[in-house]
Amino acid sequence: MEQLTALLDFSTPAFTGIVLVLMRIGAVAALLPGFGEQSIPMRIRILVTLSFTAIVWPAVSPLFTQAPTTLAEMPMLMIIEAMIGLMIGISIRLLVMALQLAGSIAAQSTSIAQIAGAGATPDPMPAVGNLLVMAGLALVLVSGLHVKAAMAMIESYSILPQGMLPAGSDVATWGTAHVASAFSLALGMAAPFVVMSFAYNIGLGAINRAMPSLMVAFIGAPAITAGAIFLLALTAPIILTFWNARIDEVLQNPLGMP
Repeated sequence: MEQLTALLDFSTPAFTGIVLVLMRIGAVAALLPGFGEQSIPMRIRILVTLSFTAIVWPAVSPLFTQAPTTLAEMPMLMIIEAMIGLMIGISIRLLVMALQLAGSIAAQSTSIAQIAGAGATPDPMPAVGNLLVMAGLALVLVSGLHVKAAMAMIESYSILPQGMLPAGSDVATWGTAHVASAFSLALGMAAPFVVMSFAYNIGLGAINRAMPSLMVAFIGAPAITAGAIFLLALTAPIILTFWNARIDEVLQNPLGMP
């Protein structure tokens, strides 16, 4: 019995530590691009969460040297860890939303905003948005997202250790800055289409002013569609490369200010 008591004293910090790590990792994995998409079966997502936990736990286990003094502390610690994980996941998921928004802005600007149904995400998006999101997710996955995400989860414990929740005002400032950065990023990626649409409408207005009898819609509609497709073929590699670099920046410091 004495040996069993000693074994329990040794294993309790490890068990509670694994549970707390699982709470943080589970919240991150639920929002992680590619791995946390709703089109992925739930069993696969659970397996991904357990796999990340198995990777992260050995690296952070020295931080969990003491178990909670009472069982009543565990629920609050689990909630805090889940909230920290949500902060990390939201900072990364906002970049996927920025790519979706960039596709929607580009489609609306160039009059090709017909809904093509759900793609990688359950939200209906124009064809341009679906193309950019699918290509972006494929690019970020082949670029080693699983390794970068695991390193980001491990690094998060040096910024916010177990049970340390930042102040609400700091979280509000951090969240507002990340949302503003996502909108700015989306507009920046869609800027070529906005500029082309502006130039197209000015030219179309000048032609209509010069020749009121000309049916400019029959000329302008095919021209803007063809121009948008051609511009998408030219700019998509640049947009996705820039977006992937932004993902890497956020993964290096997911809890930092953008």
